[in-house]
Amino acid sequence: MATTTINYGSWADVTITLASLATSATLLAGREATVIDNTSTKAVDYLVGGHIATGTSPTDLKSIRIYAFADITSTTEYGEPTGADAALTFNDEESRDSNLRLLHVISTDDTSDQLYQWGPFSIADIYGSVPQKIGFWVTHDTGVNLNSTGTNHQISYIPIKYDSA
Repeated sequence: MATTTINYGSWADVTITLASLATSATLLAGREATVIDNTSTKAVDYLVGGHIATGTSPTDLKSIRIYAFADITSTTEYGEPTGADAALTFNDEESRDSNLRLLHVISTDDTSDQLYQWGPFSIADIYGSVPQKIGFWVTHDTGVNLNSTGTNHQISYIPIKYDSA
């Protein structure tokens, strides 16, 4: 009789430049990350998490929001996101919400340079299964730019597979 065991891959980081990301009062302007390509890994799930730091003197009771996006065709189409480490602004909430899935909302306070850890969250739970390619988009309305040190921001993931022996 075969035995199935879980096989965790190695943690890796997506490329996303969050240092000094400007605030967006409407939560429509933000930054997208490069995509995770699952076409060769063929993971059955990915756990995703990380940390993000606010800047100096943020406004109390605001948020940092992390969204996911996935390919919608076999030709690497994501809707409005491009799948690159780039700025991305949506025209309205309807456009944003039709292209993205909300992964997590971090409630922030008025503490300067506060590091907020989040996750891990399951990609399969968000989509029902793992898409071929997955990316992330981050926005915030903290009233100030995010912390300017690049290492104070990270989005990491680990692939999950199953082995049968």
